[in-house]
Amino acid sequence: MKDRKWKKLFFALLAINALVLAVLFIFISMPADDEDYTAVTENSDNYVPFNIKANKEDLNRVINHYLEKEGLTGAIDYKVLLNDEVDLYGTIPFFSQDLQMKLSFEPEALQNGDVVLQQKSISVGQLNLPVSHVLKLVKDRYKLPEGVTIQPQKERIYVSLQEMKLKSDVKVKVDEFNLKQDDIRFTLLVPVK
Repeated sequence: MKDRKWKKLFFALLAINALVLAVLFIFISMPADDEDYTAVTENSDNYVPFNIKANKEDLNRVINHYLEKEGLTGAIDYKVLLNDEVDLYGTIPFFSQDLQMKLSFEPEALQNGDVVLQQKSISVGQLNLPVSHVLKLVKDRYKLPEGVTIQPQKERIYVSLQEMKLKSDVKVKVDEFNLKQDDIRFTLLVPVK
């Protein structure tokens, strides 16, 4: 009699484990939703342009200071570093532990002054996860600045500098964002009306 009870409990536990694995697999296999973004154009008569040239080191300091000051790192800590590409370092909670992650992006300055960060490489602990799923996790778990839209299906991040709220309604427009040559140029649009 004891042998039968033990077998029933063993198979019940096996079924529960299989169910949990199936649900986890379904969750990981589900496609991520993308948010479309439409660019906003500013009337140039209302702004005076100031051309600025920066380097990676200074921009690293500004970006990470902004993230800390605005409280955007939140409970989950992350950091952005500009090298020859844009690197995002952080952690992703996975069951009861945090997995270290590194996402690398190739930046592209758009005509409207915004920046697109196209996914280049990814590493999450020792796991080999699809890029779209990791971007969806980042989108769902991290507090991102206003104007930053993660598009997991397109494997990219859209940074709308026009939507970012700066003091005195100053706007930013990226003219060049070439990290390999350390050529970072943008225009500050200061309102005059």
